Amino acid sequence: MSDMGQSCAHPIRLMRVAPLCVIVWVAACGLMTAGPSWAAAIKGSVHLTGAGLEQKKLPVTVDHSVCGKEKEVQDVLISAGRGIRNVVVSLQNPPPDATWKAPLSPVQVDQQQCVFVPRVVIVPVGGTVEFLNSDRLLHNIRGRATVNRPFNRTQPKGRTIPMVFQKAEVVRVDCDLHPWMRAWVVVAEHPFYTITNDQGEFLLDNVPPGRYTIQLWQEALGTVTKDVSVADGVTTVTVEMSRK
Repeated sequence: MSDMGQSCAHPIRLMRVAPLCVIVWVAACGLMTAGPSWAAAIKGSVHLTGAGLEQKKLPVTVDHSVCGKEKEVQDVLISAGRGIRNVVVSLQNPPPDATWKAPLSPVQVDQQQCVFVPRVVIVPVGGTVEFLNSDRLLHNIRGRATVNRPFNRTQPKGRTIPMVFQKAEVVRVDCDLHPWMRAWVVVAEHPFYTITNDQGEFLLDNVPPGRYTIQLWQEALGTVTKDVSVADGVTTVTVEMSRK
């Protein structure tokens, strides 16, 4: 969302979340049940406070011809304006009729040059993530789920592995063969979820007026909440996060 102008009637939308990502989408538009359409929205940005973070690189020890010689550590990605990428923003107390409807379009996570692309995705409860392997070498996907079924699948080049997530939780996914590779699957109970873009911006739209608590989760910075009063039109918020 510097792609903020892209319009869809629901909060899950097309977004760019990392430098290597060219087709990052979280879920298709139109997944909410039929109901009233509201003009209200929560538009915001998430910023890092405190000491700056050095963007570190990790040495690559295997498969240099595909993976390269080093990889950027992507657990906290900060823009020049200190906006934080890949923060998952959601309503803790969504409207009572906020539910997904079928059919649910699969979400895709690719493996490109030994990096999961995108790093963070949102999938509805009961939805599917299709894990791809575009690299010309062997990967594996290990899902460290707790309430969903854990998985560990070998993945040769060109293979797509669909995984269904039946319960709400945040699932970490790793490649054991390339230990710097990590992705996160956020399994969402309702559609009022989104992910900050490369400037730390987000938009939750089609929100009925009312009082809400938004929750923000980031893999290395933890979780913060903020109370928001939403009236007609756009409510703007700024949220700060820091290392604990």
